[in-house]
Amino acid sequence: MMKSGIDQDALTSMFAQASAKQGEALRKAVADATLKALQGRELTLENIRKVVKTVTQATSAGAAQNPAAALDVEGMLSKALAGMDSALLQAVEANRKALEQFVGRGAGLQEGPLKEAVGNLEKMEDMFFAAVSKATQASGPLQPAWENALGSMRMKGTDTGAQASAVVEQLMEQAKTALRDGRASSMRAAQAMLDSYAALVSGVLIGMSEGLQLGSAAEAQKGKRR
Repeated sequence: MMKSGIDQDALTSMFAQASAKQGEALRKAVADATLKALQGRELTLENIRKVVKTVTQATSAGAAQNPAAALDVEGMLSKALAGMDSALLQAVEANRKALEQFVGRGAGLQEGPLKEAVGNLEKMEDMFFAAVSKATQASGPLQPAWENALGSMRMKGTDTGAQASAVVEQLMEQAKTALRDGRASSMRAAQAMLDSYAALVSGVLIGMSEGLQLGSAAEAQKGKRR
């Protein structure tokens, strides 16, 4: 079954058959599936939320079918969360690269689309937790394990959240630097004009003088004709 660009059946089957020792394989499978789904759509916060919800539901369905999950179901779910976190981290990096291009060209972060993009970065971790929490509310016997896994991740914080905060701080500093450099550049240009102001005035004056001389010569020529 494909939903949001995700092969839910494949994920569900993997979690249904996995052993507790396959934690890293589970993390990577979730990361790859989430990233692939994100790459197939516009990276809006709503689209990211839908992908997280779908991956969470597929993971939950598989873990519920796994007889071995009782040994360490919380560990399996934690690996799923880590996989989604890994994919969302790539989404943060994609936003950083795009925003840096605009900031490098002098665009302000208070402009409409850029302001919204920065705001979405700041909301990424909260959106992640909220989407998983909502998707697992009806997960039956697995709900306590999901809550524990989420609680543990909340305490540590996500790589996505940490990187998003760092990116926003970095972009704000770059924007300030670009603004300062822009002002400095304008001031340097103005100073260059001031340094040559005398020569500039001389050139204007010469042009005006030549015009006056031409005008006087023309008047004198008319006088002779009379």
